[in-house]
Amino acid sequence: MLTINESIKDKVVVVTGGSGVLCSAMAKELARQGAKVALLGRTLSKLEDVVADIKSQNGIAIAIACDVTSVEEVTKASDIVEQQLGKCQILINGAGGNQASANTTNESYRAEDVTNPDVTSFFDLSPTAIRNVMDLNFTGTLIPSQVFAKHMLEVEHPTIINISSMSAPCPMTKVPGYSAAKAAIDNFTQWLAVHMADAGIRVNAIAPGFFLTEQNYKLLVKEDGSLTDRSNKIITHTPMRRFGKPEDLLGTLIWLCDYQASGFVTGITVPVDGGFMAYSGV
Repeated sequence: MLTINESIKDKVVVVTGGSGVLCSAMAKELARQGAKVALLGRTLSKLEDVVADIKSQNGIAIAIACDVTSVEEVTKASDIVEQQLGKCQILINGAGGNQASANTTNESYRAEDVTNPDVTSFFDLSPTAIRNVMDLNFTGTLIPSQVFAKHMLEVEHPTIINISSMSAPCPMTKVPGYSAAKAAIDNFTQWLAVHMADAGIRVNAIAPGFFLTEQNYKLLVKEDGSLTDRSNKIITHTPMRRFGKPEDLLGTLIWLCDYQASGFVTGITVPVDGGFMAYSGV
């Protein structure tokens, strides 16, 4: 368990995608540190479960149903946050995801795939699904940053933390839309860090390695609990030889939130990946 960091206490934190495995762990830790946390997401009941967990530990949290790709809904959410908790000081852009129709079935092109109705080849990818994935991940980071940064201009030591992925620097097979969207997050993190530096808003990102989540569980674990071939590739390419656990992200999160510890850090993406990016495979 992390040491309590007094610089986090009483900070108003907004977490989009707050009911997800990784972001809910972040929200719970920030609340444990004494922050006042607003969780945003599409499914209110899932957010309320996380809020209930936080409140059971005497933390402060609220749940707000919100589509992060809608300026109107995010603006309404920001008004609720300000009314109930105060002006946002820390924004964690965790909303994101993928769609099956934006994926190829196989890792590489095979001529027979084009005529196989059971296989999605590169040529079968849905442009609509690709747009949706880009919209959720990139636009869903852009809009909350626009809306909440206006409040951040009036608070002390504000910071934005985006959630990237190993697919940004090293695109994974099968998921071209998701990989491109997360690469956009890395680029946007750098752009916004430069753009908002004179305003005093720091902007960084965390790139989790491979963690088991609701979205990827069926791709990585078989029904009998054993690892899939894709999982075995991941573990083989991860020097620490395991998947990440949500708590593995929390030290980096607290460091980036703490102005005293990282006040001269902006425009970076921190990999928390068990060495995945460092390993060439040889």
